[in-house]
Amino acid sequence: MSVNLDAIWRRGVKRGLIAGGLETAHVLARLGLMRRARGRGAIFTLHHVRPFKPRIIEPNAHLEVTPEFLDLAIRRLREDGYDFVPLIEVPDRLRAPKDRPFACFTLDDGYRNNAEHALPVFERHGVPFTIFINEGFADRTHSIWWETLAAILNAEQSLRFDFGAGEEIVPLAMETQKLDAFDRFALFIQSGDEAEAVTALDALARRHGVEPLKITQKLTMGRDELVRLIRHPLASFGAHTVSHRALKRLSDDEARREMLRSADWLEALTGERPVTLAYPYGTDSAVSQRDRTLAAELGFQVAVTTRPGTICERFSDHLTGLPRISLNGYYQEPRYVAALASGIPFALHAA
Repeated sequence: MSVNLDAIWRRGVKRGLIAGGLETAHVLARLGLMRRARGRGAIFTLHHVRPFKPRIIEPNAHLEVTPEFLDLAIRRLREDGYDFVPLIEVPDRLRAPKDRPFACFTLDDGYRNNAEHALPVFERHGVPFTIFINEGFADRTHSIWWETLAAILNAEQSLRFDFGAGEEIVPLAMETQKLDAFDRFALFIQSGDEAEAVTALDALARRHGVEPLKITQKLTMGRDELVRLIRHPLASFGAHTVSHRALKRLSDDEARREMLRSADWLEALTGERPVTLAYPYGTDSAVSQRDRTLAAELGFQVAVTTRPGTICERFSDHLTGLPRISLNGYYQEPRYVAALASGIPFALHAA
């Protein structure tokens, strides 16, 4: 029991510290302090946009916001003087004389709720957006391991799995045990051969009656849906690889193939070659300088990471490694969006 209480404490303290930092940044921004931190603009990251649905555990809650929050976030940014521009316009905005700050909205993975729940919000405000499409998800050839894992953990009281030292029992009777197990599986997937680890997880899911590719089909848009959506004047698509593996851990040839095939696939589907790219995961542990160079060589004009930060002039020479700001499901307050867009949290972290 002490371990579980300790886990609860750690998670609660971490979120409390982040919320406290956002509150401080909000106050500083309202007072007009540290204006230089804002830079020229911000690129926001979203994944799921859908009404809240309670589950036993929600290990992916940070990847989910409600349509109501998205609406309020856009309203707050507009009140703060932001122009909403398509992602592909960022290079021109950086080259132009300083003007009003800009905001871009991007959504990763091609979830169906992006069309069902996010699109009406973007339409209401006339806000353009870019969705990064993963070929393996759209064609139902690859599973979404974090969604598969959440489904298994929510359904089971224990599991047997081999993390590399022989099969063992993974207890799941308590919520904290489920969350700890999610973290352990995630580390297992991210520490070795990602494709092999995901294959092992998929096999575990099937032994427990969970079909990973059915989850992919349920959650993401297929070809016909994508073709319909790309006709919308506010929508644009970007590449997001084939298998959603961390490019940094792949060979040069594999990384190049993931990016190139993704662009080829989208061009064949829509008739327009994508010039924007989102790296899977997008963290420093998943994206290298080699990947940023490859993206430029393959013709991508803009490529985005998930490294947090705002956009300033220095990124004019680093357009295939732009930072983004995650709209996190744990912090769905409009004032936090304004605080993040101000750049103050990132300046305080670097100080």
